[in-house]
Amino acid sequence: MITYMQAAELATRIPYKARYINDYLKDRVFIEGTHYVRFPGSRRIMYIWEAIQTDYLKQTAVEIPMANGGVCHG
Repeated sequence: MITYMQAAELATRIPYKARYINDYLKDRVFIEGTHYVRFPGSRRIMYIWEAIQTDYLKQTAVEIPMANGGVCHG
């Protein structure tokens, strides 16, 4: 099942404001057809929660290489 939501609802689930989601993330981070869709005949953008959740969780598991050869799990 696919969960569609507007930017205001998405803003309650990720740490960004709705305006930032629509103005910045939509064009630079999220991909149309993967993370959001525009329905025919409508200017409204609907975000796909499952795709965003999957990619957002991937980004939070970051390993930072350290000078001594170790890894910092940030």
